[in-house]
Amino acid sequence: MTDKKNACPSCGKPAAGNFCSNCGTTLGGRFCNQCGASLDGSAKFCNQCGARSSDGAAGAGPTRGGASRARAGGGAAPDGGVHPLAAGNTPWWIAGAAMFGMILVVGWNMVQPAGPVAGPGQGGMGASAGAANGAATTDITQMSPREAADRLFNRVMTTASAGDTAGAQAFLPMAIGAYERAMPLDMDGYFHMALLQITGAEYDGALAVAQEILDVYPDHLLGLASAGDAAAGAGRMDEAREYFTHIIRVFDAEVGRALPEYEGHQSYLTELKARAEAFVSAH
Repeated sequence: MTDKKNACPSCGKPAAGNFCSNCGTTLGGRFCNQCGASLDGSAKFCNQCGARSSDGAAGAGPTRGGASRARAGGGAAPDGGVHPLAAGNTPWWIAGAAMFGMILVVGWNMVQPAGPVAGPGQGGMGASAGAANGAATTDITQMSPREAADRLFNRVMTTASAGDTAGAQAFLPMAIGAYERAMPLDMDGYFHMALLQITGAEYDGALAVAQEILDVYPDHLLGLASAGDAAAGAGRMDEAREYFTHIIRVFDAEVGRALPEYEGHQSYLTELKARAEAFVSAH
């Protein structure tokens, strides 16, 4: 008799992972579809390779960030669906060259001099070259929630800026989920989370997160920029124009403020006013 661990209990065909590829029956236990490691009952990601689980565990109770996206009418891809970054009809660069340039700027300027994060598809991603050369990978489970979120943000931005959309897509849900677990966030954390959602074409969710910044600080340049990019990505050009016009109006007085998040994004802010002016001129 065939071992049930290696055969579907319904059709008897060889099977692995969470579902039978022949008949679709749910298999006993939960295993990572990438590396085959056993998963805990509530795990959303594999502790061994970082891949996202493919069953209903990813849809466990909503976090504050997830609830915000639901209220805004947007959010993460449905369970079992294709993430917007990977969907052929909703490319992540849909907001245009200006948004892509913004992602490049932030990506290259947010890279931290630390070891690479272990995760899905590591061997095939350019940003993992250090690991391929023998550098130790970083165990994000040993970090604080915010440290893990920032490390994953860096990984997504690095891979996106290098044109590796598959690599960015692999880490994107992990990074967004990490910021949700790190709530409440500071201004910089909300900006990172909004930028991740823009990268994943979750424009309504990004706009809701950017509003968290603007509710506290209406003239905040990073909040206005992420709100403008999110509105533009969602096709709400009039709304986006209002955000970028606001940036132009307050930029000179605001950019010199000694805010930690401004100091951490100097290169981004250097390009922001010209980008806002170009958008307003074109729309």
